[in-house]
Amino acid sequence: MSRSRDRTRRHPAYLRRPEEFYSLWIAATSTYGVGDIVSTIAFLTYVPAIEEANPVVAFALDSFGLAGLVALKIAVYLVMLWISVLGAREGDGLLYYFPPVLLTAVGLYLTGSNVWLMWIAT
Repeated sequence: MSRSRDRTRRHPAYLRRPEEFYSLWIAATSTYGVGDIVSTIAFLTYVPAIEEANPVVAFALDSFGLAGLVALKIAVYLVMLWISVLGAREGDGLLYYFPPVLLTAVGLYLTGSNVWLMWIAT
């Protein structure tokens, strides 16, 4: 039996191990979604002298306000979720694990950076 036929018979990883899938994406949502958005809003509210450094986020904020920030985060999140689900369906571990792990790491860094900048600015 070839490898490709074997992949089509197996259920995707998110169906075989749903707890793992949800845990990965809850971590990504908590850090990248909630942590970064809340800390960015707090940072922009309480430290108005310092502006957003990311030009894409700054454009979204300038054009659409906080809704632009949230929409941008949701768009990135959904693209990464799609890549992860596609990786699970194809049996590609890298594409399955990389998106939520990357978003979690980026979310932790950005949240920590925002909190640290607020702390030193006060």
